[in-house]
Amino acid sequence: MKITVLRNGTIYTLDPSQPVAQAMAIRGERIIAVGDETTVRAAAGTQVEEIDLGGRAVVPGLTDAHVHIVLHGLARQQVRLTGCTDFAMALDQIAVAAQRLPPGAWLRGNGWDHTLWGGRWPTRTDLDRVCPDRPAMLSRKDGHSLWVNSRALELAGITAATPDPDGGQIQRDELGEPTGILLETAMELVRAIVPPPTRAERLAALQLAIREALSYGLTSLHVPPATNPADGPDTLIDLQALRAAGHLTIRVLAHIAGAHLDHAIGLGLRSGLGDDWLRIGGLKLFADGSLGSESAHMLTPYEGRDHTGIAVIPPAEMKEIVTRANAHGISVVVHAIGDAANRSVLDAIAAARPTAAHLAMPNRIEHAQILAPTDIPRFAELGVIASMQPIHCTADMVMAERLWGTRCATSYAWRSLLNAGATLAFGSDAPVETLDPWAGIHAATTRQTTDGTPINGWYPEQRLTVAEALAAYCIGPAIAEAAAERKGRLMPGMLADLVVLNNDPFQLPVSHLHTVRAELTMVGVEDSYLREIEMQRVQRQVTQRRRGHRGAKGATCRGTARRAPMKGKGR
Repeated sequence: MKITVLRNGTIYTLDPSQPVAQAMAIRGERIIAVGDETTVRAAAGTQVEEIDLGGRAVVPGLTDAHVHIVLHGLARQQVRLTGCTDFAMALDQIAVAAQRLPPGAWLRGNGWDHTLWGGRWPTRTDLDRVCPDRPAMLSRKDGHSLWVNSRALELAGITAATPDPDGGQIQRDELGEPTGILLETAMELVRAIVPPPTRAERLAALQLAIREALSYGLTSLHVPPATNPADGPDTLIDLQALRAAGHLTIRVLAHIAGAHLDHAIGLGLRSGLGDDWLRIGGLKLFADGSLGSESAHMLTPYEGRDHTGIAVIPPAEMKEIVTRANAHGISVVVHAIGDAANRSVLDAIAAARPTAAHLAMPNRIEHAQILAPTDIPRFAELGVIASMQPIHCTADMVMAERLWGTRCATSYAWRSLLNAGATLAFGSDAPVETLDPWAGIHAATTRQTTDGTPINGWYPEQRLTVAEALAAYCIGPAIAEAAAERKGRLMPGMLADLVVLNNDPFQLPVSHLHTVRAELTMVGVEDSYLREIEMQRVQRQVTQRRRGHRGAKGATCRGTARRAPMKGKGR
């Protein structure tokens, strides 16, 4: 079995017993030695392949603990309104896209944010002006609201007489007519009639998104179903297809859609089934909606409003579902944004403990964006993972100030949770925000946008150090998927998932962390996972060391890399 030695670098192991090393040896998919070059070479033997790091920094492979990876790939092929601050310009983009579509095809888009348009919700009549002759459906950036035109409403049979579905809302004008905005479960009224992407389109989108993930240094993904219940089984089918074909080049933990709990119980399915490349996670539930859609469930009304959002799953029902899932060995993975939603989930997990079976993975709350102060210590007390996305903080802080006011002191409360003993597992929520984990690490350590706003950071007492933020992308997710003995640190016996970086994140000013990129992403080095299939070929400087002979020659080694060769110091 081939032995690979990485040398002449600064290897940040995240192992407290040996935080920094110069070299590392890998046999197959596992690390066999970490330390100084002399020690590592002695452990590796004489027949090795050496990679000269050229002084570059190496960190463990990062995990995105919350990413809708297929949807991210599909979204890249639709009308993208992410960051569009001019409503007229948004309409122009939609009009251009509509003209390029074949007759009768649906126009699909995503990424719009009405808070960038002065807080005014768009309407069906706005969309009708630029897309009158075909149905149109555009998802808000948070995925919790749809903007549709009159043709889409007509095809879905949505009129003034259509009642709001449980857990959702049809936004209406002063005459009771639908405005074209559908919130939460009301989105399914339109989604149910939209032709889904073909399997080939989904697989192509998935592979596109995985290549992007690898380019940032991500080696593992935790993939929850989105608000569309069909997303869960469809994504699992896609991932299994790639795995069977040998094309799955990143490790994945795939969660189960809440709508399929009875099926999972009937099959005897439990969290943790699978291998190091594809495993089953927990049951994805939605306690509430989102901040931007004002459907996050709050304990007290939004600032200047008379409502508290939407409890997509009411507290009593949440307790029943969590108890049933945990009793059958299925962990829960619950979307909760508002403080009322987070309390509801924590109460449900506490209520489930007396009858819970052994859980292979801990329960977790996704997002946990605003918490009542008394609920912060409950994460550690109940062993609940705080699965959070730092980029939401800097993307949403202006809106949070407007809608939550002084309650923001305990929003995106990473420091408070960490100090209370909670495990943080960080991710992106792509396609809601960028897939780039270094943008998240920048947000976690500065609580500023990349232009330095606000000065000193927003509620800077909640900032993390670089080491803490990196651990939340490496160690925390490994704990969340019960794989901490195999992933998250660079130590003997661990999987050889690692990233060679263009800059040293521990030496860069924190204001520049968002510029870090991977020059080489390694997801194990077993030959079967270094084939050209869905990977980028990399030219590396390799020294072949053979028994009784020492010489140098150039060689080609396949890997999941962004750029190469590695000559000299990183940029």
